[in-house]
Amino acid sequence: MEQKKICPRFEKALKILNHRWNTLLIYQLLEGPQRYSTIKKQLGISSRVLTERLKELESEHLVTRTVIPSTPVVIEYELTEKGHALAPVLGAIEQWSSMWVNTEE
Repeated sequence: MEQKKICPRFEKALKILNHRWNTLLIYQLLEGPQRYSTIKKQLGISSRVLTERLKELESEHLVTRTVIPSTPVVIEYELTEKGHALAPVLGAIEQWSSMWVNTEE
């Protein structure tokens, strides 16, 4: 049997989404622009890891960072068009998990 070759783009996409917290961050930001502190509180993630993941998602052009000049300075994160394009994928995973994933193990 011939082994199917994995597309490099598909492999990279899975790497991005499989990196711990990335998919949950994207899912959280589907609700709209959010401040750093809101994301941190909602996900229960450490500051160091959150900062790393947001930078990674920015470098992949999935998230944008906006500095709002005020006192104190407000920083918001939101999904780009590329990030929003993951909504149907995450919706499908959400549907699948509600049917097939048991949290009582």
